[in-house]
Amino acid sequence: MERTSADIDALFSTLLAVPPDPRARLYEAMRHAAIGGGKRMRPLLAVAAASLFHVDRSHALRAGLAVECIHVYSLIHDDLPCMDDDDLRRGKPTVHKAYDECTAILAGDSLHALAFEVLADPATHEDPFVRAELVAELARAAGPSGMAGGQMIDLAAASGTFDLAAVTRLQQLKTGALIGFCLEAGAILGRVPAAGRTGLRGYARDVGLAFQIADDLLDVEGEEAKTGKRVGKDGEAGKETFVSLLGAERARQQARLLVDQALEHLQTFGSEADLLRAIARFAVERDH
Repeated sequence: MERTSADIDALFSTLLAVPPDPRARLYEAMRHAAIGGGKRMRPLLAVAAASLFHVDRSHALRAGLAVECIHVYSLIHDDLPCMDDDDLRRGKPTVHKAYDECTAILAGDSLHALAFEVLADPATHEDPFVRAELVAELARAAGPSGMAGGQMIDLAAASGTFDLAAVTRLQQLKTGALIGFCLEAGAILGRVPAAGRTGLRGYARDVGLAFQIADDLLDVEGEEAKTGKRVGKDGEAGKETFVSLLGAERARQQARLLVDQALEHLQTFGSEADLLRAIARFAVERDH
């Protein structure tokens, strides 16, 4: 994780070199959000999945960089006053607090665009068909059928009563879709046909939900100094979560069950999948 984080930071630093013109503030805001902090779970998943198929690590890192661009853009926009109105992210002021709302919106928009620029570049893969499939899959995962759709449902959750099925659906879109892309990207880079990705999709689905349950538990039980963001906000907003619906202990048990299921999806792989196994366990054992 530390190695992947350092590699992603280095790529961001190169791509977001600050120009000597009026765009400098925009680039500085993008760097503020993208460089340093965060677990880099999504790039790590992309690298781990790609390693199953002996994909060049530099190619896997670029796929991971693209999904991290989408993730960071979503955090910038989620933190805006019109969304969650948060002041703290990854242990530092959110972009609209450090800069201003207009710059934050443009920084998010620019990172969204950068994701697809990265994937479309021949440096990501020499085969244009592979690059095109990566672009299509990330667009699907980030749009109304994925992350953005989940965020819309999340906004509605504050004013409605959601049951467990609805909360599960929300998180499968908002959090799970990008995690699913990470596993899919590794297989695409390895030229694995769609029919051969079933196990990885099952792993992604279960790990994504376990990861979200852990996040819900941290929102209730975590410490702001460790999580790097405000805690207790879901309860304040009146949103239903896995913890509010199941209780902390049942939610914790469900997360462990999901991890066990995720590991079963990897049973056809040997030691080459050990990193994916470790990531699944980390998803529920972390304190940030």
